[in-house]
Amino acid sequence: MVLFDTPSTAPLPFSDPRIKVVRGDISDRTAVTNLIDRPNLSVFHLASVVSGGAELDFDLAMRVNLEGHLHLLEALRALKARPRHVFASSIAVYGGARLPSPVTEATRQVPQTTYGMTKAVGELLVNDYSRKGFIDGRAARLPAVIVRPGAPNKAASSFVSGILREPLNGVDVALPVPLETTMVVAGYRSVVDNLIEIHELDGAKLGDDRTLNLPNRKVSLAEMAESLERASGGRALGKITVAPDPFVEKIVAGWPVGLDATRAKALGLTEAGSLETVIGEYIADYLK
Repeated sequence: MVLFDTPSTAPLPFSDPRIKVVRGDISDRTAVTNLIDRPNLSVFHLASVVSGGAELDFDLAMRVNLEGHLHLLEALRALKARPRHVFASSIAVYGGARLPSPVTEATRQVPQTTYGMTKAVGELLVNDYSRKGFIDGRAARLPAVIVRPGAPNKAASSFVSGILREPLNGVDVALPVPLETTMVVAGYRSVVDNLIEIHELDGAKLGDDRTLNLPNRKVSLAEMAESLERASGGRALGKITVAPDPFVEKIVAGWPVGLDATRAKALGLTEAGSLETVIGEYIADYLK
């Protein structure tokens, strides 16, 4: 297995002799082409300039999220072997004043961020490269993934993990949106399981629409805070406060607050676990 990621001096948070780490930039076409070096491979494409960062730097988002994805697709096409390609998309592809709740896979996409636009374009690319027989592609439209380990990043949704992760680590957290804010979320274990399940699906079952809304839960931040208290195992928790950030509030306001995943469930994808289950998994994996 090969993990391709940006150059970093930070050590990986795991050690596994089965994983070869290659440092590079997905916007470097030569690096990507050299990476795709054999026909019998599969690619999970998770690289992205995240929502807040993409909104602040349009050129970087286009270079990484759009051009980088094209470099990868062209490298896969050159194999002439129709390799499997799993693309991580996002609910940020949805938006606009007429956004219904819940959104379905038939809902028109009107993304309200550059990040969402690049993900929507990525979905169309996966569909067309699959239609042409260049790849056997499939895309997973992710909700907010919790609880992400490590430090907060520039994703506008970073606070959705932060409301759980920071208090569990004894750190105070200030939320950029009100506690009444509703989000669609899924635990990191179920997301990983579902990405693998999507990879294993017979492409014929996806037909001409290669994108699936992942199973999820609709929750408010207040409900997340209450679940944290119940599932914390008596830990001394950091405090949760609210410090509104208009930049983040505007992005979050454009996201759907309900995501229909009927087709994914019918294809056997895993149901999203309860908040208490997800918190318990994070404690078991990262705090014990």
